[in-house]
Amino acid sequence: MSIPKTQKAVVFYKHGGALEYKEIPVPTPKANEILINVKYSGVCHTDLHAWQGDWPLDTKLPLVGGHEGAGVVVALGANVKGWKIGDFAGIKWLNGSCMACEYCELSNEPNCPEADLSGYTHDGSFQEYATADAVQAARIPAGTDLAAVAPILCAGVTVYKALKSAHLKAGDWVAISGACGGLGSLAIQYANAMGYRVIGIDAGEEKAALFKELGGEYFVDFIKSKDVIKEINDVTKGGAHGVINVSVSENAIEDSTKYVRSNGTVVLVGLPKGAQAKSDVFSQVVKSISIVGSYVGNRADTREALDFFSRGLVHAPIKIVGLSELASIYDKMSKSQVVGRYVVDTSK
Repeated sequence: MSIPKTQKAVVFYKHGGALEYKEIPVPTPKANEILINVKYSGVCHTDLHAWQGDWPLDTKLPLVGGHEGAGVVVALGANVKGWKIGDFAGIKWLNGSCMACEYCELSNEPNCPEADLSGYTHDGSFQEYATADAVQAARIPAGTDLAAVAPILCAGVTVYKALKSAHLKAGDWVAISGACGGLGSLAIQYANAMGYRVIGIDAGEEKAALFKELGGEYFVDFIKSKDVIKEINDVTKGGAHGVINVSVSENAIEDSTKYVRSNGTVVLVGLPKGAQAKSDVFSQVVKSISIVGSYVGNRADTREALDFFSRGLVHAPIKIVGLSELASIYDKMSKSQVVGRYVVDTSK
């Protein structure tokens, strides 16, 4: 495949600074990397956080964001094995890890102290060509719709791992707080495929309609509801067995500790800036509830999450726009106006 010397990308040079759609050099893969011609990239709320500098983790600057890139392998580093030119490959949040520490040995590579993060410490998928560590890059089956699969590489893997972290069984109630955004819309489908009963908490008729379309059982509009906590406890006859918090509301997180069932699990996924997870200690002890954090998945979680997609059990409700329109997507995200997932076409 012919590889150009330059490419289009969106770059920012300081947090909150201009998002420049410009020509930059095509990177050369290191010995352990593959070069991927990124066709499409999902846009994640984490990308907005990275641009704004919201988290207490240093980013590289200047930075090309993005970590849901799906494309075609066009070059291999000298030491790469198991990949060939023309393979479909995905860029994930976890670009690479040391593979030698305690966390990597236990398959907890995302927790590696030396983790390299796409679109954060490593230039990501908001460009036409991007490098990825050959070990961590996602293997996408040939013939896959690359636009449709892009959000699975972060949003899908993340919510699938979160659902596993709730330790539920078929027939249990799971409440998804922030049910109809990019993460929540996939969480609904994974939960259904795993045999759970799904309650969605969100607001608005458009989101209520999407929730039903995706197979959710009961929708709570937190703006219209007279008492969200009571409504969920009544519907589930005692509270949700598990809660997946993908919203970016601190109050919503606190509420989830009150409508989770005794012996249930509250899973924290969304990362609101400066937020605290508040729980009444007496209630938490007496109800024996667990509050756990769930980060991105490992390689096995990625393979499993992609398998659900390949079998047609999940799909991301996507809107495809050009990469040059990324700034407008960030604006919608910051105003909580996104329904489903935006995917950018890197060629536009």
